[in-house]
Amino acid sequence: MVHAAAMAQGKKRPAVPPPDGGWGWVIVAGCFMVTVCTRAVTSFRFCSLNRFQPLLTGQFRCISIFFVEFQMHFGGDYSGTAWIHSLVDCTTMLCAPLGSFIGNRLSCRIAVILGGFLSSIGLVLSSFATSLEYLYLTLGVLTGIGFSLCYTPAIAMVGSYFCERKALAYGIAMSGSGIGTFILAPVVQLLIEHYSWRGALLILGGVVSNLCVCGALLRPITLKEEEEAHGPVPLDTDCGYRVKAQVVSTLEEPLAINNSKGSRCFKSMQEYRFLLMPDFLMLAVSFLFLASGCSLPFVYLVPYALDVGVSHHQAAFLMSILGVIDIVGNITFGWLVDRRCLKKYRNVCYMIAVGMEGLCCLFIPLLRTFALLVPFSVLYGYFDGAYVALIPVVTSDIVGTTNLSSALGIVYFLHAIPYLLSPPIGGWLVDTTGTYTATFFLSGFALISSSLVISTVTGIRHCRRTQKHRKNNKDTDPKQDPCQGSRSDFYIASSKDVNPSINTANS
Repeated sequence: MVHAAAMAQGKKRPAVPPPDGGWGWVIVAGCFMVTVCTRAVTSFRFCSLNRFQPLLTGQFRCISIFFVEFQMHFGGDYSGTAWIHSLVDCTTMLCAPLGSFIGNRLSCRIAVILGGFLSSIGLVLSSFATSLEYLYLTLGVLTGIGFSLCYTPAIAMVGSYFCERKALAYGIAMSGSGIGTFILAPVVQLLIEHYSWRGALLILGGVVSNLCVCGALLRPITLKEEEEAHGPVPLDTDCGYRVKAQVVSTLEEPLAINNSKGSRCFKSMQEYRFLLMPDFLMLAVSFLFLASGCSLPFVYLVPYALDVGVSHHQAAFLMSILGVIDIVGNITFGWLVDRRCLKKYRNVCYMIAVGMEGLCCLFIPLLRTFALLVPFSVLYGYFDGAYVALIPVVTSDIVGTTNLSSALGIVYFLHAIPYLLSPPIGGWLVDTTGTYTATFFLSGFALISSSLVISTVTGIRHCRRTQKHRKNNKDTDPKQDPCQGSRSDFYIASSKDVNPSINTANS
């Protein structure tokens, strides 16, 4: 029976440990382009200097380039025009669970291709807009839904291909937002000047259609824990991994081929079982605090600098510094956290990054010159890039790789409402108090609270691991894979064939 199971298993696609390289770097490149298209295209935080002065009133101080164009063309007010930008971001985050659902049910490849098609159509249709309400539907809703289908599945795929260098891989992938904004902002400004905003949106629709190409590159991979949960899948001849013989109980065989509606319903429940985990619930609370505070400095840094007497050019330069250092933080902090001495302390590194951001915000009211605001931009930008790269890593460490896509959908869903409400609340505090101190204090305390919550989660998990280690000390393998504590030695990565008879004998 064991020998027959081994021979049958040899004809299936093996479940493997994360390869940490190879095609994984193509996945990183695809995710990089997804973040460029989904986050950079609609999240321009740069305003041309000759148009900056009219934006110094109202709740929104630093708006995308298209904000001004839409307002001038349609004659709308600030709040009506700002809804376009808010709808894109909020729809992308609110529909993130939909992207996870499609990625789990069909595949991440199909989800990204479908999202690329919808978002491209939304941008192309927006170029024919005749009113702000038309843009609400095409640019705000349709494009936002398309981006939501792309964003979460692409990020989850990176976690499937990497373990040892997961933080670095995510750092490179997530840097697409900053790099894309840095490059596309002046390009879009030139497109508007030469072809008007309609032509610019039409060209951007063509650029975003490349998400379909990125989706085609997302080749599926089956990890060991997925194999244990869902059973083996057909062999992928492009994969160089081999599989040892796995003992299959005769009692488990009927369950492996059970495709009834009840089993599919159970599978759906299993995908979201992490929602009952206390660790994830605490992490969700942490993300709510984080999303409430992280966006305020990006919105109110330039207005505060102008309020304390900094020139327009210097204020704009502060945002440029913040954006460039954000990219540096994405990559270098990810590389640093992957070092052997820090890999066990990823959650602690994430906690420190978020906490340092909060401390920076608390000290802003003391910084009243350009020379003092430059170090703030450097520190805040670096730690902002650092924690962004670690969000998927921290989430994966808690829920596991199998549930990462579903968990990221929930995580980004939790960001939507704070992203929508925190800038207006910050503006209300400015209008009420007459200063920016309360706004930056709100940001700082929210970020520090997020850090304290995640530190509580880290402490609880450490205590649990210590107790479990003491109880199971005799059964603990000292050479066990640090990336997946439950991983057994059924599966290996090898370019040589496996002799089934040897495996049978060992079994």
